Amino acid sequence: MSALARFRDETFSSLRTRNFRLFFTGQVISQIGNWMTLVVQTLLVLKITDSGIALGVLMISQYGPVLLLGPWAGLIADRSDKRRLLMAVQSMAMLQSFVLAALAFMPHPPLYGLYAAALFGGITLAFDHPARRAFVVEMVEIEDVPNAVSLNSALMTGSRIVGPALAGLALATIGFGWAFIADGVSYIAVIAAFAMMRTSELQRSTPAKRESGQIRAGFRYARSVPDIWTPLIMMAIVGTLTYNFQVVFPLFTTRDLGGSKVAFTLLFSVMSMGALVGALAAARRRHIALRTVALSSIAFGAGMAVMSVTPNIWLAYPVSFLIG
Repeated sequence: MSALARFRDETFSSLRTRNFRLFFTGQVISQIGNWMTLVVQTLLVLKITDSGIALGVLMISQYGPVLLLGPWAGLIADRSDKRRLLMAVQSMAMLQSFVLAALAFMPHPPLYGLYAAALFGGITLAFDHPARRAFVVEMVEIEDVPNAVSLNSALMTGSRIVGPALAGLALATIGFGWAFIADGVSYIAVIAAFAMMRTSELQRSTPAKRESGQIRAGFRYARSVPDIWTPLIMMAIVGTLTYNFQVVFPLFTTRDLGGSKVAFTLLFSVMSMGALVGALAAARRRHIALRTVALSSIAFGAGMAVMSVTPNIWLAYPVSFLIG
């Protein structure tokens, strides 16, 4: 076997499974549209308000439900048919995109309406994340699970390359409203992919029983296993202090670096290119050591510090790639 063939088989082994191929294809289209909407929504609020506080409220509306509802959403996902749950969640996300389009077409879009749409989208995200990640395990054989998880991560980071770039193109050509409509239409692909799956080939896990205290038991278990609580604490610290791109980057790009809103979308895409390189490298590994995660977190923080003193937009692009 040639080195190229071996690389292909090691990196994309889970795509041999039909159900996962359908899932992967649908998610590529949908997640690109989703990231396009997230960026366009951010820039629409920035256009209306030119306020960092308004962007912060938007992010709280978008991701607050993920934080608050996450444990309960995960429990519901464990008790449910994940394929059907994901189809329902994707249908709700499609509705959100069309509502955003209707708001964007108004002469003066109401800010409270954009916040409400973001809150609705955050609720769908709260259920989408645990269900989608758990469903990946059900689509492939046990030996392909690490590869499928890594490819799903690569898909998410790859969509962050194309989605923001398309957002910049859409804003320069068709405008806010039609960009949201394009995202809404993209959800048809992922819903169709779920509908076309062969349910008999799924490796379905046994649904969790309805018992009281399951969420508390989950927290106790996570606290008792160092390999779980250590990465969780690291993610909480790094995420709280540095995962604020959608608030900081548009303001930093337009106010400090003198770039345009399109420059922000390109900066976001370049950062995602770096993330894709890292995700594909991780896909080849069967095990990621905790030490590697810790070193990556330190390097990530150092990259953000360098970005804060970058003098112009052109130097910001390579720094953004390294951060990704």
